[in-house]
Amino acid sequence: MLTSPRCSLRSTRPVSEFVTSWVFEAMGTIVSLTLSDSPNAADAVVAVERRFRAFDERFSLYNPDSELSRVAEGKLGLTDSSDELRSTYASALRWRDDTGGAFTPHRPDGVIDLNGTVKALAMQTAADELLELGFSDWCLNAGGDVLCAGHQPNGASWRVGVVDPTDRAVLLFTIPVDGTRHAVATSGSAERGDHIWTTMATDRSYLQVTVVADDIETADVLATTIVAGGPSAFALVVERWSVDVLTVAHDGALTATSGLRAALARS
Repeated sequence: MLTSPRCSLRSTRPVSEFVTSWVFEAMGTIVSLTLSDSPNAADAVVAVERRFRAFDERFSLYNPDSELSRVAEGKLGLTDSSDELRSTYASALRWRDDTGGAFTPHRPDGVIDLNGTVKALAMQTAADELLELGFSDWCLNAGGDVLCAGHQPNGASWRVGVVDPTDRAVLLFTIPVDGTRHAVATSGSAERGDHIWTTMATDRSYLQVTVVADDIETADVLATTIVAGGPSAFALVVERWSVDVLTVAHDGALTATSGLRAALARS
């Protein structure tokens, strides 16, 4: 089964120096925030949750009162929707064009579904708020997609572990998240079923795909793109974008770009 990456804390200091107990549900998944303890840590968690709630209230298709649900049901015209909804939709359409249709913001029935980008956008806006509040060292995990900044309290890099999709008790590898590439996203159908669609003929060569990128939206979209488009999409992604990729085929075979081969060798 598929398990997305998880934040793995490897510190010689006591766990009590971290704030690890703040976990909440949003956008149909579990969100957790890990950061060093401070007098305003609770305020930071509230701010992060508020960001996720705002995206959920606008874009969730499970909430009949959300703006996107009203568009989907024909109760609100797309041209009459908010600037935020229309700009998010336009951005998703650009991703569709850039990936040759392997990524799409439309369900097979034509309904606009922005789930492929809005979780990442919520993560990024939450990250921006954390930085504005003065937090420079933290790790945010939303449904297994991970966005980190700074370092652990002992100065070590944050580490992200990716679990074997065929055995959730086994880690495929762990990688340090530092430098400019501090976003990790994993996509696949082993755990959630076949929830990925595309405007092109699908190639289900990969059970799971992990992408490491400079930003979480790029990582998330391109992981979905490769799962949907198979080897041809993999080739397009690594040629066009500066990212690292690890794929897991249905027979367990691994394919990794050079940036992740060292991590695999150490695992």
